[in-house]
Amino acid sequence: MSEDKSEDKRSNWSRRDLLKGIAGVPIVGSVWWAGASKGVNNTQARDSILKTLNINASPPPPSGPMAGDPIRIGIIGFGIRGPQLCRALGFGQKSWLESMAEAAKKNPKDTRLSSFLEQEHLNVHITAVCDLFDVRAQDAIDSFSTDVVKVQRFRTHQELVESDVVDAVIIATPDHWHAPIAIAALQAGKHVYVEKPMTHNIKETYALKDVVEASNVVFQVGHQHRQTQSFLTAQDVVKKNILGHVSLIQANTNRNDDNGAWQYPIHEKANPNTVDWKQFIGNAPMIPFNAEHFFRWRKWWAYGSGLSGDLMSHDYDRVNCILKMGIPSSVVASGGIYTHKDGRNVPDVMQVNMEFPDFSTGSSQVAGKEKGMTMVYSATLGNQYGRTTAFMGHDATMEVGNSLTIYADGKSTKFKEKIVSEEMDPNVPIYQYDPASGSVDGVTSATAKYFADKGLLWTYRDGKRVDSTHLHVREWLSCIRNGGTPSCNIKEGFEEAMTSHMGGLSYKLGRRIDWNQAKQEIVQVEGYDLDEALLEDKEKIV
Repeated sequence: MSEDKSEDKRSNWSRRDLLKGIAGVPIVGSVWWAGASKGVNNTQARDSILKTLNINASPPPPSGPMAGDPIRIGIIGFGIRGPQLCRALGFGQKSWLESMAEAAKKNPKDTRLSSFLEQEHLNVHITAVCDLFDVRAQDAIDSFSTDVVKVQRFRTHQELVESDVVDAVIIATPDHWHAPIAIAALQAGKHVYVEKPMTHNIKETYALKDVVEASNVVFQVGHQHRQTQSFLTAQDVVKKNILGHVSLIQANTNRNDDNGAWQYPIHEKANPNTVDWKQFIGNAPMIPFNAEHFFRWRKWWAYGSGLSGDLMSHDYDRVNCILKMGIPSSVVASGGIYTHKDGRNVPDVMQVNMEFPDFSTGSSQVAGKEKGMTMVYSATLGNQYGRTTAFMGHDATMEVGNSLTIYADGKSTKFKEKIVSEEMDPNVPIYQYDPASGSVDGVTSATAKYFADKGLLWTYRDGKRVDSTHLHVREWLSCIRNGGTPSCNIKEGFEEAMTSHMGGLSYKLGRRIDWNQAKQEIVQVEGYDLDEALLEDKEKIV
């Protein structure tokens, strides 16, 4: 027993300290191996492993030039995500610029303002805004209007999309307005960038898909991690079958603060005279004016999509952009409201099992032995312990966030000889890509760190940090100017939306939800209208 404990300590020490060493090496594909401590020539061993792996650490693909007439953008929804998307376009609120200047003054290592100011100019004008809260709409007008372009306010999204002052719209509203606004904009011939989840229910997912496919405009869903270098590198890892057959993927959300639990501040000036409450409600059940519902709408199924649509959608698409596995054949979800008894009816703890019985990433073993995969998403809003996204294959395990790390598996077929010769140690990474080595990221909150660790805030190009959302919006604008298809188009959005809805339905109905691949539809559950069940504004149906 004592010998086993000693061995465990040795392995843990080795892994921890070597990771610390790797973190300070600002090169692509830092490689470590157990044999180095036994006198193996470092350069020879490193080159041998790199040759075996042959991984291409891929930068975000360049999009086309931004030349030509400025593209005129209308912003629909200017709450929290709206201003962030405007910064990705190159437009910072006056209040944000002031706060960032003050932060940089207090801490010279805080680079958020300098990174924003150094961001590429995208040759766009913000010409219109639609927000249902007067204070927010005025903030956009005051912040972005210039002597050349005055931002116009529109009281409804219909008036904005039908106006001749916008070419394209960015939709950052509550979830229940995503599809209706996107459809109206597409029908009016406007290009669309819409935040996730793409839709709020099943019926409108098909409706939006039909309109996009029938249009000639450019459509992009806001999954900005598709621009992150570590995820593009992971695609190459899978393509070269370095992991072997991946049978299990674990993805996670851990948050433990009010902001992470959607307890957003309620503005003191919000009241029935400053908020268009009837328009906010839209197709949701009408209730009297409620400022908490308006500002903290993610806490209710009537307007939001809970953990499945709001956060799992990110993790599902992060995996789907690497594996391209599509919609799961079945989904089983469980959980509850265990950490925030505050009137919400979406869960704050959730686990979702997604099954892909016919999917394979490839194999290093005999044909037919390996087939099928499970993706597990688990979340809690009551604990912030950091957990990685892990792809577990027969030959290796890959952890992916803003960095990428690969460990050979002790029972690997592909790497058996190198493990036996101790050129590879399963306790030590055989490959790690960390573009952020030695950089200062300016993370100021636990929630920001959560997004940063998932590759959702920034990536790196030519050794320089770049906002991932900026690159994602740029890709959309490039396709408008130069042609092409965005990386998160309607196919990817459809897969994300349907998978999210399957997770929500399974949770609310307390049963497995199946997908009919041939018919491209969710299998009906006897006795239920699935959209009614999904949108019913209560925690669970049964």
